[in-house]
Amino acid sequence: MDMTHSRREMLRAMSAGIGWMAFSALAHAKSPLAAKEPHFAPRARRVIFLTMRGGPSHVDLFDYKPKLIARNGKAASLGRDSSGAKLLGPVHPFELYAALLKKDVAPEPPMRNIENKNVPRSLQRAQVDLIRGLNERKLERDGFHPEIEGAIQSFELAFRMQSEVPDVLDLRREPEHILKLYGIGPGKDQFGRQCLLARRLAEAGVRFIEIASPGHWDHHNRLRELLATNCAATDQPIAALLTDLKARGMLRDTLAVWAGEFGRTPYAQSGDGRDHNHKGYSIWMAGGGVKGGLTYGATDEVGHKAALNPMHIHDWHATMLHLLGLDHTKLTFNYGGRNFRLTNVRGEVATGILA
Repeated sequence: MDMTHSRREMLRAMSAGIGWMAFSALAHAKSPLAAKEPHFAPRARRVIFLTMRGGPSHVDLFDYKPKLIARNGKAASLGRDSSGAKLLGPVHPFELYAALLKKDVAPEPPMRNIENKNVPRSLQRAQVDLIRGLNERKLERDGFHPEIEGAIQSFELAFRMQSEVPDVLDLRREPEHILKLYGIGPGKDQFGRQCLLARRLAEAGVRFIEIASPGHWDHHNRLRELLATNCAATDQPIAALLTDLKARGMLRDTLAVWAGEFGRTPYAQSGDGRDHNHKGYSIWMAGGGVKGGLTYGATDEVGHKAALNPMHIHDWHATMLHLLGLDHTKLTFNYGGRNFRLTNVRGEVATGILA
């Protein structure tokens, strides 16, 4: 934002007798919090990031390895880290399972404390306008005061959130069939509510939404039992989210990402679990300009490490930024004599996944 230009516009507006309220609208239109122009036309206008806390086991979920199944129980022989360990085949068969749709009940209103019940909204608006006017007069007197300009925008954003967020997050406005689609009802429906809220936030214009899975995917033991629990808590809501976005015409410009922190070893730990594995693992993306039905890259024959088209984390970030219309190389800045950017001055766009 050009602060000098902003102040000239403010002074011109005041000298023309536009008034404080009219200038407030002018200043808001030039808000530094507004979406910036992308480098080129984006394929995705928003991201919904589905964070699976811990490391989901790719060889039990997505990465089908017949040789791992055939060598189940045999010595791993995958280097020093696997010394003495035995390979562990998928703990559940690679099949599709139908989710159980639950009895529907009206959800409770979320975030009860965001709404101010002590002061009417009209009076709050008047208070914010008064503070804004005082701040703008100080700006006029000082000529340059970035802290005050930041405070003006912060107050406006806070008021908008307090005014608009309760309605956006009120699931009671959703029809019964949508609640049922997400599995919202009696029982453990926390993630279903999060996924539905993600869709509502996307509709309201939020550009980046992250939701985290309930429980943890860090299965060092009891893999068979705990993996089933995690999948039961997340599968139906995620399928519902994608279905809902597509039905509303939003999936084509919404990038949905499913990812954990790492993968897991193809060999056993503690007999019935798997250790951390950063050498190869799976994520998936849908919508937002990504090709459907495509597997990009592959691990070795037992799922231990990336072997075909390996994608570094910087490549992945560069690809996501590209889908959002951003050239990651143009986000470089120099600090302390060294270049920095989100992709750590590395990263190549994986053009093979672009629709």
